[in-house]
Amino acid sequence: MNQVLISAAGLGIASLLGSAIGLLIKKISHRLNDIFLGFCAGMMLAASIVCLIMPAIEMVSPIQWWQIIAGVAAGVGLICTLDYVTPHLHHLTGIDPEIHHSNKASINRILLFVLAIAIHKLPEGMATGIVFEGGNEQNALAVSLSIALQNIPEGMVVVTPLLMIGVGYFRTTFVAFIVAGIEVAGVYLGYVLGGLSEVLLPFMLSMAGGAMLYVISDEMIPETHAHGFQKSATCALVIGVMAMLAIRAVTE
Repeated sequence: MNQVLISAAGLGIASLLGSAIGLLIKKISHRLNDIFLGFCAGMMLAASIVCLIMPAIEMVSPIQWWQIIAGVAAGVGLICTLDYVTPHLHHLTGIDPEIHHSNKASINRILLFVLAIAIHKLPEGMATGIVFEGGNEQNALAVSLSIALQNIPEGMVVVTPLLMIGVGYFRTTFVAFIVAGIEVAGVYLGYVLGGLSEVLLPFMLSMAGGAMLYVISDEMIPETHAHGFQKSATCALVIGVMAMLAIRAVTE
């Protein structure tokens, strides 16, 4: 339980660190933003397969493979549903010049932005908590480290759009704390759900992996390829994959 606490705190602090940097920088260029997100997508891609789905496969017999398929499908379905009922991040960020925003953001718009961010943060936290319950400390450490590293640039991406559409520093800081808290809550939620039944653990690991795969494919990669810097973003994605694999090799 102490390791879960440390991991949850680490993820939250990493997210807040990125937000703090974003508050200082105020604006990130499209090129740098796409490189950051590409690297994050690569790390998450490797983590979802190597640290979540593959360990789940090792837990089941061939006749129980339905758990893996059902788990991945459930993760994709869950995030797809959330994504359908909440606005896409790029509709609220204000980064694209063709999208008009007023100088003052309403409270409802801020809440919608936080809800959209939760699509990314909640499954990330749950993935970490579920892996801890699985008893494989190496996988848990690798997942935690990869998510913590990508939380820093992601935290920057959270606050800079809010500043650009006119949200004040106090409200932006408040949003940053909420986003970090969502992921921390996700860690504990994943840990508790994973502890309900060892029989369901492969399904839950697969579900977390499927959720991460959906976020990578539907949100992160398209966003990094929308501004003319797709080659840089692709190189960053490959580097992210290799970095995650290196982390996994070191922690074994």
